[in-house]
Amino acid sequence: MPARFTFGGDEHLFVECSDEMSLEAFFKSLSMARGVRESAIRGVTEVCPANASFQIKFDPDRIKPDDLLREVRAIEGAAEKAEPVITTRIVEIPVFYNDPWTHETLMRFRERHQEPTGTDLDYAARVNGYGAVQDFISAHAGSPWFVSMVGFVAGLPFMYQMVERQRQIEVPKYLRPRTDTPRLTVGHGGCFGCIYSVRGAGGYQMFGITPMPIFDPTQSTSYLRDFMVFFRPGDIVKFRPIDRDGYDQAVEDVDKGRFAPPIREVSFDLRQYQADIDGYNAKLEGALYGH
Repeated sequence: MPARFTFGGDEHLFVECSDEMSLEAFFKSLSMARGVRESAIRGVTEVCPANASFQIKFDPDRIKPDDLLREVRAIEGAAEKAEPVITTRIVEIPVFYNDPWTHETLMRFRERHQEPTGTDLDYAARVNGYGAVQDFISAHAGSPWFVSMVGFVAGLPFMYQMVERQRQIEVPKYLRPRTDTPRLTVGHGGCFGCIYSVRGAGGYQMFGITPMPIFDPTQSTSYLRDFMVFFRPGDIVKFRPIDRDGYDQAVEDVDKGRFAPPIREVSFDLRQYQADIDGYNAKLEGALYGH
């Protein structure tokens, strides 16, 4: 669809590239946002990307809203012709599924859930047609996820599952949000996965927890010393299930500065991915694990 443009007050232009999430919409949004930055439009002070949209902050004393709109519309035309290829990273994230901390939390808030008698994993498995929780976990960890946005709270990644749409995991959010979510909870709401970078309120279903910090304002974590936020849009995530012993060991390794998440630089071509999704995912995992 053509982009939809909406002004927000006197200083913001919201650009919506699609009314539903897809990798095509993400690539168009990313290309347009980059085009706005690289064009150095007079009066533009900030560009904030999201899943399939972005927002521009501008100084109306330096550029008139209609002039800005004309500039961005021209960039849309160029973005639609851009090659859908990016250089990015694939990273492995260990996950302790069905851990005791998210379990204790979700049990405290069952009255806010669609199924008060079960767990979040029970519910997610059922509504996605899986006969057992372990089958659901295997599906969740079995394919890569594309980071389409970082935000809401500092460092939190929104992740889109890299499978055919009919195979994508979809789970409604809680009926009413929780007032507590453990830090580093691996969650899911709608079509998006996430990792809660900090402890706080939340409404996504809780599947497990990772021992790997993804936000560190002190920059004392070994792999976050250059920048406090780990994820960036375009990253590709591969979850790896671990048990309690693996979790405890990883926590100790993080504390002692020994933990290093497996990361490889890769080129991602949307056209090649769409031509053979499973084959392309296997190629990405091969790049991550060296086989």
